[in-house]
Amino acid sequence: MKIRSNRWDDHYTRKAREENWLARSVYKLKEIDSKFRILRKGDRVLDLGCYPGSWSQYALKKVGPSGTVIGLDLVAPEGFFYPNFRFLGLDVFDVEPISLKEELGEVDVVLSDLAPSTTGVKNTDSARSMNLAAKAFEIAEAVLRGQGYFVCKVFEGEDMSRFRSLVSSRFGGARLLRPAATRKRSREVYLIGLGAVRSKVLPGNGECHPAGEPEQP
Repeated sequence: MKIRSNRWDDHYTRKAREENWLARSVYKLKEIDSKFRILRKGDRVLDLGCYPGSWSQYALKKVGPSGTVIGLDLVAPEGFFYPNFRFLGLDVFDVEPISLKEELGEVDVVLSDLAPSTTGVKNTDSARSMNLAAKAFEIAEAVLRGQGYFVCKVFEGEDMSRFRSLVSSRFGGARLLRPAATRKRSREVYLIGLGAVRSKVLPGNGECHPAGEPEQP
């Protein structure tokens, strides 16, 4: 009798089980980190959409006991107990970025593996993904310290180039990467913001200017 294979049980899934990672998605972050060196010992990291926990798990390994990882999601990673991990059970769209900064302080890295519930309709899924990416970017702008890093999952679509330009305007550089662990049929890519430019909000009008840039009278 022929046993039907699980189409999701691929090389990376099996490798994650063997290496005791919580999900195969860890290999996407590992590749990003290997290429751009975004995580360092002692860093404070905010992981948006942290469930099932493999990105937080990897980040904790990289930042070490002197670092901190804050995970934010509707569901907490299962069996996840680390002294330097904090979980916030929130819907990302309910997060007020300034209030979050007041509660957490600044962080060195913002990770976002947020993904929408897909419909199979390309334009709809891309729009939902972009809404999540825009929210993640809004949070990153508020909480990242100068020269911090931003990693964000986005579905390829019409608004990709516009979003990349937006990120480029607030970081020293912006790179796109499709990690090897991404499933073949997936349209997801990762946008990496390198070296955040700290900004300040001008009272009364909400306009942002890079720190150190003179304000216009």
